[in-house]
Amino acid sequence: MKMGITGKLFFAILATCMLVLITMHWGVRLSFERGFTDYIRSSNEQRLSLLGNALAERYRHEGNWQFLQRNEKTIYQLLRSVEQSDDENDERALPPQGWRVPFWIFDTQNHILAGSSHPVPRQATRKAIMLDGQTIGWIVGMPSEKLTRSADINFAKQQNRTSWMLIGLSTLLAAIATLLVSRSLLSRVKRLVTGTHQLAAGDFSARVPVTSKDELGILANDFNQLANTLEKNERMRRAFIADVSHELRTPLAVLQGELEALEDGVRQLTPTSLHSLQAEVRSLTKLVNDLHQLSLSDLGALTYKKSNLNLIALLEQAIAAYHSRFSHKGLAIETELPQSALVFGDPDRLSQLFHNLLENSLRYTDAANHDAPGRLHISATVTKQSILLHWQDSAPGVTDEQLSQIFERFYRTEVSRNRASGGSGLGLSICWNIVDAHGGEISASHSTLGGLEIKLLLPLVTEVVSQ
Repeated sequence: MKMGITGKLFFAILATCMLVLITMHWGVRLSFERGFTDYIRSSNEQRLSLLGNALAERYRHEGNWQFLQRNEKTIYQLLRSVEQSDDENDERALPPQGWRVPFWIFDTQNHILAGSSHPVPRQATRKAIMLDGQTIGWIVGMPSEKLTRSADINFAKQQNRTSWMLIGLSTLLAAIATLLVSRSLLSRVKRLVTGTHQLAAGDFSARVPVTSKDELGILANDFNQLANTLEKNERMRRAFIADVSHELRTPLAVLQGELEALEDGVRQLTPTSLHSLQAEVRSLTKLVNDLHQLSLSDLGALTYKKSNLNLIALLEQAIAAYHSRFSHKGLAIETELPQSALVFGDPDRLSQLFHNLLENSLRYTDAANHDAPGRLHISATVTKQSILLHWQDSAPGVTDEQLSQIFERFYRTEVSRNRASGGSGLGLSICWNIVDAHGGEISASHSTLGGLEIKLLLPLVTEVVSQ
């Protein structure tokens, strides 16, 4: 059975906790044994020193070592006196409980007087018995390198058992805490996995709750943003297909009706009927061309042949080409432009940008009347790094909701979608892509003249001084 990420995370954290606990156990155990052994060694050395003092006082009283020879009771009494025991009449055959290692007592001629029956090892330590500044004998003790006394060994075993019990209890607590933590963490991961599966299945409404501000919270927030983007793109895709079919259906229906009327003899083939057919073909051709331009700009496949050029001269050429059409509709074009503004761009694409903006103003600006003259005002603000073009036309204006959608493809502010007054709704979308390809920015807002204001920001090549 394949282990899931919950099990892997659980065992990984638990194994780490157990490794830390076992390492701490052996470290504490080693420290305890060494410390306990050092304590016993120090205690034995102290007892040997006290025993040497007691033997020296007894030697002063007796005058020789005969009191030790073949008299184990005397040495035991001395040992008990060192241990401050009250039971001096106890004649047990074993040394007092405080003595953990064997020892031997020698006189100055190295004759053994008392002590263990075992041979004296080489590593034994010798301590002189001093009386009035003279050596009267020796106490030889076995250094305590390990635990030898049963009580000490039992105490060490008890500590070891207690330590292992604490490790077991700590492991149990670590397992419970690890299980809770892993479930808490992975519950959010599982929600992300479930949401991802829903997105993969085409359900772009899937969202996951953001319950924290850590990395998983950031990931959940990014997931929701991705879902929002995909949902918006799906709506735009469906709207795009619907809009394309709608835009194509109208001229095709007109063409089909005109051709059927000509075929049935309802209408005669006259220059007027041919002009009507040509107008619908031109509409179809323009729509297809706009769609082609938009798809190329979306993919970044438009060919840009950039060079240093005077943006103002290019704009003035576009204005001159539209001047007669604006005048024929009763609209005035006002300009406040510097002499030059050097940018690095494609003249053909920038001309297309200006033509689309002029065409948009021409189609959607009302003609002059007594109350409010129809006009388009174009001005420029130049800084060291960029030029900002202000494209303002007069009434009618747009709503805030329309401003937020004005650069979307196939969007037209007129509800009727009448192609006689409005275009295909792709011009501003193409403008957005052209400006983006030139490293600039384009935005829309309400114009002080009562209509729409387009702000166009493009980077300059060199510093330009305004006129």
